[in-house]
Amino acid sequence: MKNCVTLILNWYQEYKRDLPWRKDINPYHVWISEVMLQQTRIESVIQYYNRFMERVPDIKSLSEISEDELLKLWEGLGYYSRARNLRKAAIKIMEKFDGIFPNQYEDILSLPGIGEYTAGAISSICYNLPHASVDGNVMRVYCRVCNLDLDISDLNVKKDIKEKVEAILPIESGDFNQGIMELGEVICLPNGIPKCNECPLQYHCLAHLNGCESLIPRKISKKEKLEEEYTLFLIKCGEKYALHKRVDGLLKNMWEFPNMEGFLTFDEVKEKVPGTLRVEMGITNTHIFTHKKWYMNSYFIEVKEELSEYSWFSLDEIEKKHALPTAFRPFFDYLIKK
Repeated sequence: MKNCVTLILNWYQEYKRDLPWRKDINPYHVWISEVMLQQTRIESVIQYYNRFMERVPDIKSLSEISEDELLKLWEGLGYYSRARNLRKAAIKIMEKFDGIFPNQYEDILSLPGIGEYTAGAISSICYNLPHASVDGNVMRVYCRVCNLDLDISDLNVKKDIKEKVEAILPIESGDFNQGIMELGEVICLPNGIPKCNECPLQYHCLAHLNGCESLIPRKISKKEKLEEEYTLFLIKCGEKYALHKRVDGLLKNMWEFPNMEGFLTFDEVKEKVPGTLRVEMGITNTHIFTHKKWYMNSYFIEVKEELSEYSWFSLDEIEKKHALPTAFRPFFDYLIKK
């Protein structure tokens, strides 16, 4: 792999994508982009990143924004704990580092929500520190180049690859980290056929030379997702609709339409919602999380007066001020059209 370092650097410097967070090496910009890119495709992140920077352009503004407004900015990206940790980290930077993003790896790693991968990315890209940022893309490229039939979901394998990559890091560690990641994203693809004819490493890649690149790294069968059923109550009183914050579990503290586990009948819904004037069947939706699948039915319900256990907002207020997780967004769109 060592003889591929210069090839990766040259390829990246010539073909790197023009992305908004690459306009400079501001650690705040790199940090926000890296967190947004976790579990999210680059194409989807760009619009969120630009919108986020317009409202929260620096660490100070991030430390001062309310959680509700922050989550509204994050709406649609999912994994909302990432946004909460950004704010916590910004507050810590203001208090412990005088508002200046830290420039040492261990200090960066100490910030809420930042793990080894993100700390490695920021410290290398912004400060050229000798730390690797190893994700699935990097492990796939490494395993193919070295023809290693390894299970990359094994944490020991990841740790070993990280050590080996750090042993060959050049002075331009940031460009190298970005280059090998980008190679995995656009050339050394995880599914289908890798674009080996476009790869700068094609004559050094042992898996390609042995004709087994599509078999490496080893594909571990995924566990079946846990399936759950829910009934949503789309409750209207006058021109306002009921929301409440989820108490625990998945999407904890996020706004949602009132709901119950299981599929309820008309009669059961009327029993659960007091003061019902009208009930009609709403839409259904299936939402897939990383480890779960939700099947959701809904009922549109009109009530005589606002129920005290819920918060009540107009559709316009929900749209402008309150973040709804993607799982509930189709039901909001249904109410908009109704």
